[in-house]
Amino acid sequence: MKIGNLDIGSKLFLAPMAEVTDSSFRKICKEHGAGITFTQMVSAEGVIKNNFETLRHFSFSRNEKPIGVQVLGNDPEILFDAAKEISKHKPDLIDLNCGCPVEKVCSKNMGSALLDNPGMIGKLVRKMVDGANGVPVSVKIRLGKDKSRINVFDNARAIEDNGGSLIIVHARTRADKYDTEADWNWIGRVKEKVSIPVVGNGSMFSPKDVKAMLDATGCDSAMIARGALGNPFIFSRFNKLMEDGIDPGEPDSATVMKTLLQQINNLENEFGEIVALDKAKKHSIWYFKYHSGVSFLLEKVFSIKNLNDLRQLIQEHADRILHTAADKDEHAIIHKKFQRKVLFWLSEEDSTVAG
Repeated sequence: MKIGNLDIGSKLFLAPMAEVTDSSFRKICKEHGAGITFTQMVSAEGVIKNNFETLRHFSFSRNEKPIGVQVLGNDPEILFDAAKEISKHKPDLIDLNCGCPVEKVCSKNMGSALLDNPGMIGKLVRKMVDGANGVPVSVKIRLGKDKSRINVFDNARAIEDNGGSLIIVHARTRADKYDTEADWNWIGRVKEKVSIPVVGNGSMFSPKDVKAMLDATGCDSAMIARGALGNPFIFSRFNKLMEDGIDPGEPDSATVMKTLLQQINNLENEFGEIVALDKAKKHSIWYFKYHSGVSFLLEKVFSIKNLNDLRQLIQEHADRILHTAADKDEHAIIHKKFQRKVLFWLSEEDSTVAG
């Protein structure tokens, strides 16, 4: 598919995810064949005030392109200024978040709280387009506030009519959060209503899921969020499926270990050991979540005090998997928990990383 002058072919999008899509993870996903990655969501106000954390979140190197930056805001002038500032860094896409369902975001009339007002979304998009200096502007939306107030067509038209180049449809309502299966039917119906590209999002955890969504909706591409956590392999597997019709399947524990250790090295280089350690712990669980013994790993990982000990634990765990029969019951339980909560050992509010 094409976005302005950018052509990513049949490759997939990596969704922006808070505390996940830092440079260390984006690079891993790109190496495994993601078509375009996103920085973490940033505050439009933080951008124009040169907030240090905000600037750090959307910084990227040239070799990470193509890349998108997602912004959160609800003031047309602030979003104009933010888009103008972000465009100086030459991303390939600037996205407006109208999909995050987290209460602390919606209570400020941002994220999916904007879905109730297509006219306002149109104004925000127009100002972003005016400020973006030719960088394409996209919007990530949900179906509506709840199932009784689905207005995704109105929002899609408002985006297109005001110069948006791309619509990303998360096929749940704001009220659904992540508690229901995504209803892909709506993605296809949006695709029928607009002439700009439509990207589908929601409930895709394998190449088979992605292919099923694309076949069912006819949309232009898919954005992978939770399905990429601990699983950058979904991108290379999907690309292989599209190239020759064969999914190479889940990677073995040795491949998982190698990729995880690479990401831990990336984290240490980017953040230093103290910050990287906490991030590496959750990624370790994500990478091994569908392998035998993840419950045992959970018991051990959070007591680790340094990265070298974590690396040793990962190597021992990968070796243990090779010599342990798969526990199908454990796999089914973990899979169900993970689909409901990203960090399945934390509360629902704490475990939400993607909007």
